[in-house]
Amino acid sequence: MRSGRQGRRAWGATPQLRSSQPTDVIRRLAVALQVSADLLVFGDNQRGPDDDLKLQFEAVSLFVPEKKRGVKSLLDGMILKHEARRWSASGKE
Repeated sequence: MRSGRQGRRAWGATPQLRSSQPTDVIRRLAVALQVSADLLVFGDNQRGPDDDLKLQFEAVSLFVPEKKRGVKSLLDGMILKHEARRWSASGKE
């Protein structure tokens, strides 16, 4: 007679899934379900651009790589400027 965990197996789990890292399992699920890992982890609206920016980001995703880099540089600069103002304002309190 088997005792303890030797005789047990997680219900429905394959040996590959039981020994995999959580990130690998999430990746496999995302591929199998044809969704992003972010959707599996964060849900529909917990992460990603606001609705008013989604169309613009989709349009930028069609740009050639050189133009994408330009848009990314512009966004990086705007984000840094915003963060700098936010940090300097919080230091005045």
